[in-house]
Amino acid sequence: MPVCGTVLGKPYLLTHDGVCRMTLALFTDPLAGLRDLLTLIAARRGGALGVVLEPVTEPGPGWIPAAELAREPFLLGAVLDDAAEHRGGIPRHVAGALLWKGYGYWHTAPMALGWALNRRVPIMRFEDTLVRPADGGVTVAATSVRTAVLPGDPSAGEPGTVVVDDLGAAVREALITGQAPLIDAVAALTRVGERTLWGSTAEALVHPLVAHAEILPGDAAAGAPALLASVGAPVDGLLEWTAEGYRRRTCCLWATVPDTTACATCCIGRSRL
Repeated sequence: MPVCGTVLGKPYLLTHDGVCRMTLALFTDPLAGLRDLLTLIAARRGGALGVVLEPVTEPGPGWIPAAELAREPFLLGAVLDDAAEHRGGIPRHVAGALLWKGYGYWHTAPMALGWALNRRVPIMRFEDTLVRPADGGVTVAATSVRTAVLPGDPSAGEPGTVVVDDLGAAVREALITGQAPLIDAVAALTRVGERTLWGSTAEALVHPLVAHAEILPGDAAAGAPALLASVGAPVDGLLEWTAEGYRRRTCCLWATVPDTTACATCCIGRSRL
């Protein structure tokens, strides 16, 4: 089988189903390839990464269970107020939209990258997910991470894997069960529309494939619309595909922060990706 690319020096082969996959039989850690990819992406970002894929089995100070943020009385309110103050006293609804944008991105991006890399999708269940507020955003982790794989995957049936027939459906379920409770809480505290918040999740599925296309196997950017369509509601339809790439149909509210400009993909921006 021909080599179709490498990540961190590890070869990928074009397999019989036409998908570029890692050659190593990583039965003990089906997410090893994705961990390597995230390490590479962190280096490209200057070391900044908002997700910890290794299970955090003994959370230290600063980690907050996501379920606690979404439970009344909302601990999330204090987190939003701190975020608003950190950004110079922006309105709470703007702080909520931006906090969600960070959480939604780092909870979602590993699923998109795993799908594009080798069709292995990491799932962080809501009851396992942890959040650690940081300057300008959040870091997302989990006490346990499962991996959704297709029936023909070499790691299918190994510890920590969940065999599914439809990875798009698996991502959709992970979003609905893993993000909807927190979206409901943000909406309740800030009155930011749920469509606006899901718009950030939709972009989190597509942006990593476009931004890191050159280090992903195949043509990941071209495959992004198919991933979004396979996931379906509530994220499909929230991006508009253009000749240059894509544009959001919702605004994350970053453009309302003083001394900033609209994101390149914003529905009200003048530039395009």
